[in-house]
Order: sequence, then C-alpha cells, then structure tokens
Amino acid sequence: MKSWSSPSLPTLETPAPALRMRAELTGEVEPVPVDKPVGVYVCGITPYDTTHLGHAATYVTFDLAIRALRNAGHPVTYVQNVTDIDDPLLERAARDGIDWVDLAQREIEIFHGDMEALRNIAPQHYVGVVETMPRHVEVILKLVADGVAYGLPVDEPEAGAPGVQDFYLDLSTQPSFGATSGWTREQMLEVFADRGGDPDRAGKRDVLDPLLWRGRRVGEPHWDGGELGDGRPGWHLECTTIALDHLGISFTLQGGGTDLVFPHHEMSAVQAEALTGKSPFARRYAHQAMVAYDGEKMSKSLGNLVKVSVLRAAGVDPMAVRLAVLDHHYGTDWEYTDDQLTRAQERLATWRDVAARAGDTDADDLIATITAALAEDLDSPSALAAVDAWAARNVQAESGDSPRVRAAIDAVLGVAL
Repeated sequence: MKSWSSPSLPTLETPAPALRMRAELTGEVEPVPVDKPVGVYVCGITPYDTTHLGHAATYVTFDLAIRALRNAGHPVTYVQNVTDIDDPLLERAARDGIDWVDLAQREIEIFHGDMEALRNIAPQHYVGVVETMPRHVEVILKLVADGVAYGLPVDEPEAGAPGVQDFYLDLSTQPSFGATSGWTREQMLEVFADRGGDPDRAGKRDVLDPLLWRGRRVGEPHWDGGELGDGRPGWHLECTTIALDHLGISFTLQGGGTDLVFPHHEMSAVQAEALTGKSPFARRYAHQAMVAYDGEKMSKSLGNLVKVSVLRAAGVDPMAVRLAVLDHHYGTDWEYTDDQLTRAQERLATWRDVAARAGDTDADDLIATITAALAEDLDSPSALAAVDAWAARNVQAESGDSPRVRAAIDAVLGVAL
C-alpha cells in the first residue's frame, strides 16, 4: 500500500544525544536499545473515521521518536499497518450505506493528508491487511500445525458455508503470556470484551484466547484460508505477521495508544513468540496517553472528536495543531480545549516573527537544549519552553533570518517556521 509523502528533513550539524525512554514495566527511563538495526512499528488506523487529535498525538509522538533516533545517527526502519478489514469498518459502512472498500479508501486518503500536513515522517513499509492476506493464512496454519492453536465450529445459522470454523491461540501453551503488559488476569478480564475480545464465545479453552481466524459469516467479506476455510484474520494476528515480516523478532520499539497495551500488544507479542520460539517481540514499548474532549476520552465510538481534517478545512495552520499536541508529554493524559489551540497559534506566530529577525543568535545553546529535551523521554514541553525562552530573549532583534534555528526546530520538533 502506498504511504503518504515524507517531509524534506534538515540535518543537524552535530548528532543529538542518545534517546532514552521510560521502560513501562519498571518505570525507569533507560536508553532505547540501538545495538542492532533500529526498527520501529507503530500500530496504524482502522480506516472508518480519521484523524482525531488522539490519533494525531500518537503519530506525532512516534514521529518525534524516529526523529530523535535519526538525529542521534541511527537509521530507522519504520513500519505501520492499516487494518483495512475489521468489524468497526464493516459496521460503519453498513450504517452509512457505503461499500466498506470505498469507506476505507476515503479515510486512508484523509489520514494521509493529515499526516503530510502535520509533517510526520512516512513509514518505509505501510502495509494493509487485505493486500497481505496470504501471509496471515500461512502464519495461522503454522500455529495450527505446531499444536498451539485450535478450531471451533461456527453455528450453522451464522456460518456462510458448511463446516466453518474460527481459530484461536491456546494461551495455555504460552508461558510468556502476560509478560508484555504486566497486567493481572483480573485487569485483563475487565477490559477484554470492550477492546475487541470475545470472552463469551462458547467452547474457548480460555476466555482470553485471542482470535486468529474468523470463519466465513453470512454477508461478510471473506478470503481463501486454505485448510482454515474461508474467512479473515483476527486483529492482533495482523500486526504480528506484518511486524515479523518487515522487522523480525526483537525489533527496537513498538508504539501505539495506551488502549493497545492489552489486549492488542500483549496478544501480538505472545503470538510472535509462539511462531518463532524467541522473545521478546519488541525490545521496548511506548504508549501515547489518552486525549480527552468534553470530559471523555476522545474516541470514534463516543463521537467526541476534534478532527485534524476539520481544523485544516477551517483554515487552522497544521503547525499550530502539532504545537498543541507537543505541549503535552506523551505519557500524560490531557484534555483538549479550544484555548490550547489558540495558545499554539499565538506561539507559532511569535516563533515565526522572531525567527525572521533574530539571526542565529544563541543557536548553539538552543539546539543543544531542545535535542537534550527530546532525548530524555521525548520531553516536548521542555523543548517548546526552550524555544519560547529563545524567542523572548530575541524579541527585539533585527539581525535577519535564523536559518540554523529554523532547521533545528524542524529537524527535532517537526515544526516548519
């Protein structure tokens, strides 16, 4: 699948400090491992209603991480998936009376436009589920052959053909289950159903066993699964396959929102370890905290969305949207208000005004400060404060343009002045 177009990136004159990020299971801020080729996998969209500020925060955060790694001298292979077949997509298409393929394509195009406007680096591998269907089938068949997956018959009234089965991973065969999230079973059960799980499916060996293959249902799209029968893959399995195919086991960094910690990242990891016999799936995890609006987590199911595309259509500079996101640390929940966007617009105008007149006064100190801030667990609020201080010191300057400052702010923060 074609990705969006990456921005042209300036190069820092000297390498940035090594990136350190919080290890989620210990809470300690530690160096991101770069002793092997650096691979970053960020879970992509299910394209039925994009892109709200919660999405924007996630993809801006991992854009910062990729910039920090590259600025420290490490080439990065960046992979992102697109869940272009899933229940929410089918449900929204049915509600709106549109073909699910057309809905997915429309929303993917909007997402691409938003990512380009926000100046997010594009992944080298942008991979849809539909286009990789044979690989998902191969992976599930291997799990079945290895004796770690099992089939369950689908009730005849539901089934789109005789003898249809769903297939599940048998978690009892996987001693590493739970190691990725660090969650208790009670915590898992509390959210499993709300986050795409099917704990009430009759016949499962464990209510938490993840779906690998959804057998053909009446009225649903399906693909040839060979010995599995017709159907489509489960959500978690898709990321397992795509990440392993493009990055291999034990890649550097897995990213997404905090709502993916369990079950998605836990299940993706345990499936990968079942397939390869090796661990860990990813050497480091990082999760974007939730963004709220009107007192609730911003989500497509609730409909309390502030969409990047709508802001853009209203004439809001995407760099102001990016600054509004960057003013919050990725690890802290926050609530969007219109006042935050107003402040971001004012900040952007100030930076642009001073950068047009200040020359490169204090450029070395500013560059050192913002690269150090981003290297320390992507501390974007401190980096923004450093640019604010630089602008305040030089507000009366009349020395001409500031090319080094502009280039550094773009390279490190992704903000084009």
